[in-house]
Amino acid sequence: MDDLKKYIDENHDRYLEELFELIRIPSVSSKEDHKEHMYKAAEWVKDKLLKDGADKAEVLETQGHPVVYGEKMLNPDWPTVLVYGHYDVQPAEPFDLWKSPPFEPEIRDGKIFARGANDDKGQMFMHFKSFEYLLKTNQMTCNVKFMIEGEEEIGSPSLGKFCEDNKEKLQADVILVSDTSMIGPDTPSITTGLRGLAYMEVEVTGPGHDLHSGLYGGAVDNPVNVLCEMIASLRDENNHITIPGFYDDVLELSDEERADMARAPFDLEAFKKEINIEEVAGEKGYSTMERTGIRPSLDVNGIWGGYTEKGAKTILPSKAHAKISMRLVPHQKHKKIEQLFIKHFESMAPKSVKVKAEFLHGGEGYVSPTDTVAYQAASKAFETTYGIKPIPVRSGGSIPIISLFENVLGIKSILMGFGLDSDAIHSPNENYSLNQFRKGLETIPYFYKYFAEMKARK
Repeated sequence: MDDLKKYIDENHDRYLEELFELIRIPSVSSKEDHKEHMYKAAEWVKDKLLKDGADKAEVLETQGHPVVYGEKMLNPDWPTVLVYGHYDVQPAEPFDLWKSPPFEPEIRDGKIFARGANDDKGQMFMHFKSFEYLLKTNQMTCNVKFMIEGEEEIGSPSLGKFCEDNKEKLQADVILVSDTSMIGPDTPSITTGLRGLAYMEVEVTGPGHDLHSGLYGGAVDNPVNVLCEMIASLRDENNHITIPGFYDDVLELSDEERADMARAPFDLEAFKKEINIEEVAGEKGYSTMERTGIRPSLDVNGIWGGYTEKGAKTILPSKAHAKISMRLVPHQKHKKIEQLFIKHFESMAPKSVKVKAEFLHGGEGYVSPTDTVAYQAASKAFETTYGIKPIPVRSGGSIPIISLFENVLGIKSILMGFGLDSDAIHSPNENYSLNQFRKGLETIPYFYKYFAEMKARK
């Protein structure tokens, strides 16, 4: 692949122009008023796969947003790689915190700033261009399939059935994904573990309508006050989650495993500086990396109730709401955690209020072995472009569909992410380093090369 860097240099500007076309489509899966944009993005992905060399690409309907499927089947004796990605993005609000319009990509300080620049349009797009390069230079040694969905940001509710209905179409030797991060720009890593997720919404109702806080305050329970107290009680003074049974299935790592994990470079002061905090917090007895990699967590993602506009309105609100997510570790089942949460949350409510808790979406955690051909091929690909072996790490994030792939399709996944923790995914001013973008373009083609070679020798 001596011509790889030259090919990237000659086509880099075109790559960005094409990527920016996709980013400009506001494909926000969680909002009904963006439905037409979801189809527009899906059609864009289909057309791009065909232009980049796929023999077949189609937009397939699901119960929700469509899935784009494409393929290039070159030789029945070659291994098959299934590339997974998603064209949907998170909502961009609050808009006023963006330094440039979220769906109008802008390059500043060597980074692409836009919603979806990293997650996952920028990372997914690297696979399209690697596919293009290998085909145009006659260096592809694998069959390639693509499954690009539009519901990852809402928990992939339709993809399970899609996989069940299309098992034969989706058969492959490995699933290749770039939707995760690396330890640092000069420290490559491969994500070998993901946390699961149980995402809840709760509602606390007090009086049948808003009351005057002067006439009723002190005599009637305020649902916002009650909700805050209930949420506060979900963790104790050691940041240990208090839901009965919550930790029953948590996989505890040995001292040796924790010591091996601690080898990964981590600068605590730089971590705090990057997110502008003075001190970290979390479950007592665990390091920051362990808290986000091997331990479960519980966080309030949003809370509202009463009057929140400018000025004053002295009311005792009728209702209060919150969205709460729990990140889970291997062996914890999100359906079990959902039921434990609902039972506990409803049981601790005072009789002065009514409580409703419902599950929105979730998925299981995932651990990928490091002794597979696919992992070894990915490791060698990183080593080729970075000059050092990548470090296997467990991510605090969740990609619920990864565990489903293994359960339904029986295929392991390799998570070759090129994002950085500083990319502000899901936040205002999401960005993706042009250097990381290029490194992905340089590294992914080598995965195909080494994967085919190692499979042939096995």
